[in-house]
Amino acid sequence: MSDVSIGRHRGKAARRHPVLRGFGYTILTLTLAIGLFSVYTYRHLNENLTNVDLREQLGDDRPAGTPKGDGQPINVLVMGSDTRDGEGNDAVGGAQNVGQRSDTTILMHVSGDRSFAYGVSIPRDAMVERPTCYDEDLNEIPGGFGMWNKAFDLGGPACTIRQVEQLTGIRVDHWVVVDFNGFKGMVDALDGVEVCIPEDVNDTVGNIYLEAGTRTVSGDEALDYVRVRHGIGLRENGDIGRMKRQQAFVASMANKVMSKGMLAHPKQLLDFLDAATKSLTLDHELDSIIKIADLGAQFQEIGLSEIQFITVPWRTYQPDKNRVEWVPEEAEELWQLIREDRPLSRRLSAEAITADTEPGTRPTEEESQAAGPDQPSAPETSQQADDPESILPDPNEKARESGLC
Repeated sequence: MSDVSIGRHRGKAARRHPVLRGFGYTILTLTLAIGLFSVYTYRHLNENLTNVDLREQLGDDRPAGTPKGDGQPINVLVMGSDTRDGEGNDAVGGAQNVGQRSDTTILMHVSGDRSFAYGVSIPRDAMVERPTCYDEDLNEIPGGFGMWNKAFDLGGPACTIRQVEQLTGIRVDHWVVVDFNGFKGMVDALDGVEVCIPEDVNDTVGNIYLEAGTRTVSGDEALDYVRVRHGIGLRENGDIGRMKRQQAFVASMANKVMSKGMLAHPKQLLDFLDAATKSLTLDHELDSIIKIADLGAQFQEIGLSEIQFITVPWRTYQPDKNRVEWVPEEAEELWQLIREDRPLSRRLSAEAITADTEPGTRPTEEESQAAGPDQPSAPETSQQADDPESILPDPNEKARESGLC
C-alpha cells in the first residue's frame, strides 16, 4: 500500500536536578529509571505502528461526518485480514498463501455522550452491490454485485471503507486492519481468553478439533476457535455462527483488557500493546500510541455492560442458500440509529453480546427482555409492535444455534 509511515519519536533529555542525599537519591534514581523506561516504551510502540493515508482512494463523495472533538460520536471500522504474506501467517491453521482476504468486518459506534457503544458485524457472505473504488494508483476498480468480502480482496481496506460508507450513509472516522497472526500474539500476551464451547468440535473440513467446556484458549487454539465454521452450532449457519463466536471472543477479550487486573500487571500490558501495535494497520490520524490510547479511553468511559455486539439483520439469499443478504428495512433502521447517534432498539439488541457477559453464562429470555442499557433504547415502530414476527427470540436458543453456551 502507498504512503506507509512508521512513527519515530525522540525522547526529551532529562532535566538536571540538585544534589540530593539519602532517601532523595533513591527517589531520583527511581524517577529517572521510570522516565527512561517510559521514553523507551513510547518510542518502541510508536515504531511498531503502520499507518496508511487512504484519503485520496476514498474519494470526495463520502457521507458527511460529525465535527471532531469532545462530545461527538465516533465510528471505527475494524477489518480482520487473513493475509498469509507476513511472517508466520502462512503457517496459521495450515492454510496456504493466498494473498489478503477479510473474513471479519465490524463497525463500532461510540456514542457522543460516551454512555453506550455497539459493534455491528457484517457477514462476509452477504450479497451486496459494491460501489466503484480505487487502487493505490487511483485507478478505478469497477463496482458490481457480489459477496461483501470481495471488496477487500479487490481493493483492500479503502474499497471496504467505501463499500460501508456508500451502502450505509455512515462516515467512517477511523479504521483498523488486524493482522491474522498478530491477533494470536495479542491473545497470548493476555495469557489467553476464556470461551465456552458447548460440545466437542471435530471440523474435518478445516482440520479443527476443540474440546467442550468453559476454559481459556490461546495460540493456535484461539485462532481455531474464531475461524471454525463446521461441526459447531447449526451447520447451515456456518458464517453467521462464526461471527457470533467472534463477537463473544472479542467481548471476552475486551473484558480482560479493560479489567483492573490487567492494568495492575505492567509487563503483561506492555506485552499486549507490543503485540497489538505490531499487528495493526491504522488510518493516518492514529499515528502515535498516545492517539490510540486517547481513542481507547473513549471506550473506558463506557461500562462493559453498555458495549454490545450484534450482527446486521440478515436473511438467506434465495438464489444461493449458502449466501445471505441484508433485510432492507431492518438494516436501514440500524444504519439510521448510528447516523443519528441513538442506542439500539430492544429488538435489535435482543441477541446482543455484551462485554461483561461471562463465557458460559447467558440470561434467560425474561432477563434479556427486562435488561437494557441505562440509555433508553430506540422506540419500536407501531408496525413492529403489531407484527408477530417481531417477538423477541429466546437468546439461549439463538446462542445454541451459533455454537455458544
